[in-house]
Amino acid sequence: MLPNRFQATLLAGLGSAAMLAGAFGFQYIAGMAPCQLCLWQRWPHAAAVLILVLALATGWRGLAWAGALAALTTAGLGLFHAGVEQGWWEFVSACTQGSIAGLDPAALIDPTVATAAPVRCDQIPWSLFGISMAGWNAIASAGLALVWVRAATGRD
Repeated sequence: MLPNRFQATLLAGLGSAAMLAGAFGFQYIAGMAPCQLCLWQRWPHAAAVLILVLALATGWRGLAWAGALAALTTAGLGLFHAGVEQGWWEFVSACTQGSIAGLDPAALIDPTVATAAPVRCDQIPWSLFGISMAGWNAIASAGLALVWVRAATGRD
């Protein structure tokens, strides 16, 4: 039995919330700092959670299409990131997390000054069944997009 519109909206929005919770868990509990592409993949999930709140508050069915777009955006970013990790295509060589902003030139050459280590977008810090976190994000987010489409087109 397929979920009704309300159930699909709730499932899709909470799915994005769970994806964000997982990303923050890997970052703050497991100590895996995100790269720039990882950070970019979080924004559409945050937008989907906001869309969930707005959809529940207003009941406007059209918001589900925005949720589907957010899920497809992060799925595309995840697929692109997985391709960078696999070496299928390149991204900027300076894909790092953090910044040296605020450090004076003397601090940049001082070996005693601690700066954030760069996190490379082309490295796979964790995988399951040979699929990286970026790959799993692409797969799960594509599924969430389908649920959002169900929310947009389903019965009440």
